[in-house]
Amino acid sequence: MRDLTSQLMSGRMAETALAHVREARTPVESRPASTVILLRDTAAGPEVYLLRRQRSMAFAAGMTVFPGGRVDATDATIADSWSGPSPAWFADRLGCSADTAAAYVAAAVRETFEESGVLLAGPSSSSVVGDTTGADWEADRIALETRELGFAEFLHRRGLVLRADLLGPWAHWITPEFEPKRYDTCFFVAALPAGQITRDVTSESDQVAWMRPADAVAAVEAGELLMLPPTYVCCRELTPYADVAAGLAAAGDREIRAVLPTVRVDGDDAYLETT
Repeated sequence: MRDLTSQLMSGRMAETALAHVREARTPVESRPASTVILLRDTAAGPEVYLLRRQRSMAFAAGMTVFPGGRVDATDATIADSWSGPSPAWFADRLGCSADTAAAYVAAAVRETFEESGVLLAGPSSSSVVGDTTGADWEADRIALETRELGFAEFLHRRGLVLRADLLGPWAHWITPEFEPKRYDTCFFVAALPAGQITRDVTSESDQVAWMRPADAVAAVEAGELLMLPPTYVCCRELTPYADVAAGLAAAGDREIRAVLPTVRVDGDDAYLETT
């Protein structure tokens, strides 16, 4: 297993980190974002859904990630389309205000739909939409992705409620201060709803795959996949669970604390340190 407590950086990341420290640069403000670790059961054990970001992307280019993205202004306006634990419950787990927690959860559901076609919402508090592959769903997905359609309007128009009970808070990571683009990201776990399928739809990725967490970790160790520390750590943390239900249950017992990796400079070397 990789030791993430102190990693020697190389390439662009090392150059950026060294310049940040040596020039005492002021870090840019981190933006709130959400990520969903989408899980499904197979005969070989649970799998996670992974996307490889386009190499042309400004952030995490070429990295293998979970579906997710930045919180949008409209994500804070879905209170009347909410089902499940209250925003206050999520706020207590995530260590933030109820309004901020609601936006994190809404962004998690919206971004998962935008990037995988999977929608964690339904017509009632006990149901989930069964199929989102039709042309009308795709038109709405694209409209959400281009911000021509707000998430609250999308839910209202379709008579849906966001199923907050399907999301389990898992982790909270903040991009290191030397990076030019920074995110304050909450990670959630969720099961792939029955009847729904993932689709390779987002323009931000060039490859998607379902993988067992242990296989993803092994691929990173072998240099076959590139992952930022949060993705790698989450995959590694999920390896002990025999099925999706066990992983979801574990989310309820986790202590969520914000992790902000720091930089240590030793001569011309820069180390990314996580505690």
